[in-house]
This record gives sequence, structure tokens and C-alpha cells, in this order.
Amino acid sequence: MQHETNGNVEPDRIANEPLSSQIARNCLMTRARQISRVLTSVYDDALRPFGIVAPQFSLLVLIAEFGPISRSDLGRRSQHERSTLTRNLQPLIAQGWVAEGVPARDGRSRPLSLTCEGDALLKNAASAWSAAQHHATRLLSERGAHELMNIARKLPLRMV
Repeated sequence: MQHETNGNVEPDRIANEPLSSQIARNCLMTRARQISRVLTSVYDDALRPFGIVAPQFSLLVLIAEFGPISRSDLGRRSQHERSTLTRNLQPLIAQGWVAEGVPARDGRSRPLSLTCEGDALLKNAASAWSAAQHHATRLLSERGAHELMNIARKLPLRMV
């Protein structure tokens, strides 16, 4: 169990417990990644019939919301590193769900936008996303889901 002191989360300490056991039981990164893997699995299962996985679906949503958008801007908004972003974008472009525009004045930036097919995919998969969202909320509890959303809203955009 963890307790809060002066705004800091401090791990519970058990006498003579190895440091590795304390870290394994109390590591925020480990728990966040565990939650991420479980939630990703919930959304992947729901979206699989549409030929898309959760990270790709998230990118489609961001492109729909903010497009046309550069890869670097999309990477900042999605918290993806360049190689991960490229790996998730390639199938979206290959399937014709995302289009790359002509290079901008700088010659490097090619804005990404949703195609009509990508927009149709979002609309068709909306009920699957909604079911996954409901399942994820049940897993986390209403309060937990609300807190997770509040934490995410406070996170800074990636700088790179």
C-alpha cells in the first residue's frame, strides 16, 4: 500500500524487504504500463473487426480533430516517438485512411489528413469504440476513469 506525505506518494516499506520487492510493488511506471496494456487489449479486441488496432485508431481520431497536421505535431499530441509514429501511420496510409499532402514551404512537412475512407472507418467503428470505452470504464470504475482523464489532461505535450 502507498500513502501520501506532503503531496508525494511514498511506497510502504516492510522491514527487511528487498529493495527490488519494494520497487516491484510500488513502481508507478510499472502500474501505468500494466494499465495501458490491459486497456489497449480491450480496445484492440473491439476494433480488430475493422482492421485497425487501438494506437492506429487514436491517430485517426487525432488527425480527424487536428488535421491537416504535420507528423511532428501529431507526434507531440499523441506522445509518440518518430519511429513509433511512423510504424503506426504506415498501415493507415497504405489502407487509404490517411493521406499525406504536398510538402509545405519548408519542403519537409507533409500534412496528414483523413480521407473519406478514414472518416467512414471512424464512423463505422464508433460503436465498437463505445463498447470498449464502457468496458474500460467498468474495469477502472467511474471514479478511476475520471481520475485517469484528469491526469492525462494535465500532461505536457512532448517537446520533440
